[in-house]
Amino acid sequence: MTNIRRIGVAACYCDIAIHDGTAYFSGYVPEESAGDAVGAQTADILSQIDMSLAEIGSDKSRVLHATIWLSDIASYEAMNEIWDAWIAPGHAPARVCVESKLADPDYALEIRIIAAV
Repeated sequence: MTNIRRIGVAACYCDIAIHDGTAYFSGYVPEESAGDAVGAQTADILSQIDMSLAEIGSDKSRVLHATIWLSDIASYEAMNEIWDAWIAPGHAPARVCVESKLADPDYALEIRIIAAV
């Protein structure tokens, strides 16, 4: 049986589940910038992701896949500007970005990643 490591376990989910060298992250939403412009919210979320990756001994160059939900697809370019500045050159992950209603109207986006450990 292989080990599964869970970090930040709550009643109905965990923040990160790690199995066979792959980390599956729950969605990240803005902590410090909810209600701000999409650029500020994107930077906030990517900072959280950086910290979580470091916690498990990984980094943004090892992100395999990202799913991005935008509350308004018109903010795609503004989000992408911050994303492009953040991503490690030559290490862009597979990615999908869609418009979706989010859990809190102050959230402009949510990002979920999968990364190698």
